[in-house]
Amino acid sequence: MTLRHLQIFRILCENNYSTTKTAQNLHMTQPAVSLAIKELEEQYDVRLFDRINRRLVITPAGVRLQEYCSSIETLFKDMETEMKNWDKQGVIRIGGTFTIGAMFLPEYAKTFMEAYPGTTIKGVCAPTYMLEKMILDNELDVGFCEGIIKNPLIKTEAYMDDHLIVFASVDSGYSYGQIISVEEFQQNRVVLREQDSGVRRVFDMACEQLGFKVEPEWESVSNTAIIAAVAKGLGVGVIPFRLVEDTIREGKVVPIMVEGLNLDRKFYIVHHKDKKVSGLLKEFIQFCKDIQF
Repeated sequence: MTLRHLQIFRILCENNYSTTKTAQNLHMTQPAVSLAIKELEEQYDVRLFDRINRRLVITPAGVRLQEYCSSIETLFKDMETEMKNWDKQGVIRIGGTFTIGAMFLPEYAKTFMEAYPGTTIKGVCAPTYMLEKMILDNELDVGFCEGIIKNPLIKTEAYMDDHLIVFASVDSGYSYGQIISVEEFQQNRVVLREQDSGVRRVFDMACEQLGFKVEPEWESVSNTAIIAAVAKGLGVGVIPFRLVEDTIREGKVVPIMVEGLNLDRKFYIVHHKDKKVSGLLKEFIQFCKDIQF
């Protein structure tokens, strides 16, 4: 049984069970129409029509098949439309580190789905090492992270500049934008992100370049928790500027600078190097590169 059999059966029903009219509509011979109906009946071992006075009279089984035909053909047309337009609508699976997830992913998804109404974007926030695994396991189409993934199977492309900031409580004695020496900085308790996070790697590398290392007093996977801890005077903190600028504006913490400490970094778009990048995914990646915050 094929869709062609069902199409012949449906048109036969629409033509008041006339094989002659059906053959004319489908540019077939009358015997070919009759053969298709016979093959359907043999396939399911059921009579679809009674032959009475040389005319076809549909049976209850034929009525039920007619109902199925309508549903099946509609579903098939929907499938054809969706698959042919997959590059214009579909599902994109994205992942981002906690920082990028908090700052950008919701806006990426919302704005892109407004521009492409047939698109669904599924997102996840996770540490970089988990995003790497999900990309390798084909659980994500594209990821956004703060550090370069060195796995040769993953393509990494810088797409946005960013920088971290050192900040302190308003009661710390530091003034807004004050520049302090490395030696003075080392005398402070420090609140940092967890080991292997993108923020922590950038900070540790910047300290290493100046010849020192920091052992944090507090560690957290949550940027919000770090801001709260610093605001309470538990130490100076280091997180992305974009995440703390509202708190600075509210006067709860103040930014400070450490001489020679370079906390500039980049954000990266990553995907499996062997993954076929569909037209829709390509549009999404370019959109993320172009959007400005």
